[in-house]
Amino acid sequence: MQLEIITPDKKLFSGPIESVQLPGTQGSFGILNNHAPIISSLQKGIIKVVTDKKATEQFEINGGIIEMKENKVVILAE
Repeated sequence: MQLEIITPDKKLFSGPIESVQLPGTQGSFGILNNHAPIISSLQKGIIKVVTDKKATEQFEINGGIIEMKENKVVILAE
């Protein structure tokens, strides 16, 4: 699965991942490979990414939008 985290200033992350944990406005949720298509809003919090090499990365955001479609996750973050 591919992930892109994009802010108005720059691209924070781009690459293959195993999973991502997100701070949704209705509660935290995770996305794994072959997840059903989804569009959701995000609140202020931490995005936790597990890369394809099993490394964990974290990114703090102030909110945003996520779209998951065809094993590609795009996060537009503030």
